[in-house]
Amino acid sequence: MLTGSIDDAPDSRPGNKRGALVVIGCCMALFWPGALNFGFPGVMAPLWQEMFHIGRGASGNTIFFMLAAVGIFMSLVGRWQERHGTRTMMAIGIIISSLNSILAAYLSSVSMLYLWAFITGLSSCFVYIPALTLVQKWYPEKKGLVAGIASMVFGLSAAVMSPLFGEMLSSLGYVPMNYYIAVLTLITGLIGAHLSRSPGPELYGRLSSAITPEIMSKWRASMTIHESIRTRSFWFLWITWAMQGAAGIAMVALSTGYGLSKGLALESAILILTAFNTTNGLGRVASGVLSDIYGRNRIMSMTFFAAGGAYLLLPHAGSLASCTVLAAVIGLSFGTLFSVSAPLVTDCFGLKHFGAIFGLVFTGYGFVAGLLGPSLSGYVLDLTGGNFSIVFFYLATFCLASGVLIRHVVPLQ
Repeated sequence: MLTGSIDDAPDSRPGNKRGALVVIGCCMALFWPGALNFGFPGVMAPLWQEMFHIGRGASGNTIFFMLAAVGIFMSLVGRWQERHGTRTMMAIGIIISSLNSILAAYLSSVSMLYLWAFITGLSSCFVYIPALTLVQKWYPEKKGLVAGIASMVFGLSAAVMSPLFGEMLSSLGYVPMNYYIAVLTLITGLIGAHLSRSPGPELYGRLSSAITPEIMSKWRASMTIHESIRTRSFWFLWITWAMQGAAGIAMVALSTGYGLSKGLALESAILILTAFNTTNGLGRVASGVLSDIYGRNRIMSMTFFAAGGAYLLLPHAGSLASCTVLAAVIGLSFGTLFSVSAPLVTDCFGLKHFGAIFGLVFTGYGFVAGLLGPSLSGYVLDLTGGNFSIVFFYLATFCLASGVLIRHVVPLQ
């Protein structure tokens, strides 16, 4: 939906040039929130366990609180952006994220850790939904590609920063590291938010003029929020996000610990997380493009089945190389979930209320995936003395079931 707010005023510059700047701006704004969501908790988990004398289950709860915030605020931000504008939402998210890194520097209890995690998830909502909405508006004929690019940066940033977080922790210390992150988040994010502007009604019409009438009619057809939640497709997609989301986000909390359980040094164990986040990021563009060509459901289903197989093989991995390859397969499926779901929601329910509907789909990820993934897996490991085989088996089951369910999500006719 096109807003009338000042920050989203029409831009008279050529659509393709301005659109490219918008995509770059969205990617800049997404970089640090993505790194803090998918990389920081996995690298810091061993330190937090030592600082607060907690087990894997309690440290895994950080992901639960992060995702709970996503579940609460993602749909709300989708509605707020229609009223207040996308750039305003993105700037708010960046400021919150920066201040939250200062909070992270002074964590003194598990409760404060969980508060940090909740605010991390909240701030990402203010950036992620507006960014996905904007890039699809500027490139309506290539929405899988541009959604994949934006989603790629959100995931790939963690692959870039996870090893650097470890280096920063060693060289700077915990408190100074978080101050550096706060400053970098603020500068990079606000510049990106400034570049991110909606095309405006007139320019949006010109951008859409090259699309065939048949495709454009489907693009403009939009369900209301109430109509969408009454469809079978919505709930199959919601359950997929709960299960496949749990299987994906669990690797953020499990990967480093699994590497340490195999006798690897911390630097080597972090490489498993890095491999996961690399394909989680890079694979998003490829899966987005392939979904434009071969269909959203088919690409998602294939990667979900592959992730299920990887989880079944992971307990038998005998080397760092095999662990990283299998983690990379799981990361690819997780990235596909993020990148392809956005255009699939648009295909199924239209663009007019995309932010609000996508946010409602996200509640499956926010309220359920965190419990079934990082939290439950952490407690199972604590109860079984670190038996990763049980955890990986039930996560594999989630992947395989999701591969079946996503086939029944039907685009808008």
